[in-house]
Amino acid sequence: MSIILTQSMITCPACGFAKNETMPSDACRIIYRCEGCGARLQPAAGDCCVFCTYGSMPCPPIQIERSERTSPEPQPAPALE
Repeated sequence: MSIILTQSMITCPACGFAKNETMPSDACRIIYRCEGCGARLQPAAGDCCVFCTYGSMPCPPIQIERSERTSPEPQPAPALE
């Protein structure tokens, strides 16, 4: 399994304000209030949370899912002769 990152720079599409935020490791955050302009951010269609839409890094549950999808299948040990 890959290292799971818990920090993401979330950027408001309305005003460009960006802030480094700690992502929850066991849940998806679906509402985020921009500290720059007060805009209420919600995930885009198809994304599970605001970090997956507006963040520099997807949320930990998605990171885990992607790492499991791209991990090579375990290979059987070679037979001993």
